[in-house]
Formats: sequence, C-alpha cells, structure tokens
Amino acid sequence: MNRNDLHHLSRIRLREAKVLLDNNCYEGAYYLSGYAIECALKACIAKQTQRCNFPDRKFVSDIYTHDLNKLMNLAGLESDYKLRKADNDFERNWAIVKDWSEQSRYVYGVTEATAKDYYSAVVNRKNGIILWIRKWW
Repeated sequence: MNRNDLHHLSRIRLREAKVLLDNNCYEGAYYLSGYAIECALKACIAKQTQRCNFPDRKFVSDIYTHDLNKLMNLAGLESDYKLRKADNDFERNWAIVKDWSEQSRYVYGVTEATAKDYYSAVVNRKNGIILWIRKWW
C-alpha cells in the first residue's frame, strides 16, 4: 500500500461514513470516519519514507497501530498540533476524534449525536481534523 492508496482510502471511508450517517447507521458512520483519519495520518507517515532507505525497525513496528494520537506523532504533526491547539474549536475537534479505536467496530448503540459530532469534528470546513491532516499528506 502506498501514499496514494491511503489518500484514496481516506476519501472513500469518509464518503461511506456520510452515506451511513445520512441513513441512520450511526455505528458504521462513526467507525468509518475514524478509519478515514487513520488512513490520512498513515499517508502523512508514508510521505516521510524515502525510496531505497531501510526504515528503523521500531518505527515500522510503531506505525502498525490504530491509535490516532500515536499516528499523529509518528506523522510528524505534533509541533503543528501544538500551534493549532490554541484554537479552541480545533482542540475540541481533536479531543473528539483522538479517542476513536478500531475496536469501535464491535460497539453498538452509538447515538446519532455521537456519530454526527464525530463526523463534524472530522470534516468541519474551518477546524476539521481531516483538512488539517491533508495539508501534510
């Protein structure tokens, strides 16, 4: 899988999340919105890799995670995040998005409000997390 694949998957998962949200399928919308963020962060990480360079083993092991906080750090976005953190809306959106887990695929009972809040935190045109990540991918 390469960086372009991850770009494409991020966009697909976000479109799928919107379809599910619009059809009252809140668990799936929440789950796929989180995967859109994960794919976007992994695209940022892929951008860092150099052709023909052999990556550090620990780095390779670390990137095989679904933890969005860890992926944000591995993507090299921590310093920009600290600058953006002063924006309360952005910080609130990250606070919503960061706790997503791949384990949410096993969760049922995600409320409409939770799914909509999560999706909104991802796609908000001014302070959305996906737009911030796309600046770096």
